[in-house]
This record gives sequence, C-alpha cells and structure tokens, in this order.
Amino acid sequence: MEAVFLTFVFVLAIFLGFELISKVPSTLHTPLMSGSNAISGITLIGALASLKTGNPKFAIFIGTLAVIFATINVVGGYAVTNRMLEMFKKKDEGGAK
Repeated sequence: MEAVFLTFVFVLAIFLGFELISKVPSTLHTPLMSGSNAISGITLIGALASLKTGNPKFAIFIGTLAVIFATINVVGGYAVTNRMLEMFKKKDEGGAK
C-alpha cells in the first residue's frame, strides 16, 4: 500500500511541476533557474552526506547516483542561465571597442 501511495505522490508531483513550469513567463525563467541551481547545490551536499550513512554498499550506490545527477543538474542549470543572460547583452556595433 505504501508503494502505491508513494507512486501516486510522485505522479502528482510530475503533473504539478509541469503545470507550474509551463505557466512561467520567459522573463522569470532566469531568476527561477538560479534558485533551482541553489536547491540542486543543497541536494548535492545531501547526496555527499548520504554516502557516509546506512548500509555501506547501498548508500554508496544511491549516494553516487545522487551526486552524479545533482552535478549534471547544477552544471546544466548554470549553462542555461548563462546562455539566457547572453541574450540580454548588447551586441557590438561594427568593430568599435
């Protein structure tokens, strides 16, 4: 019964997240992405801390996966944020410095 409830909560979170993200205007995307990167950084710290607890083999496996995915999320998030901020910079006119 617990697995069914957890699956229901997970699916509900997916639908809610999709609805919330689809309603965000593009001008708010960069600040929200920066906040998301901060949360992923906290996740990364938690994943590193989980490597030292519980069942050693299982904790190391799950902790390593969490570190990998959180790192991908942080690096990708900052890359997207940087790319979006580049869109707002003024372009160089001619060859003037």
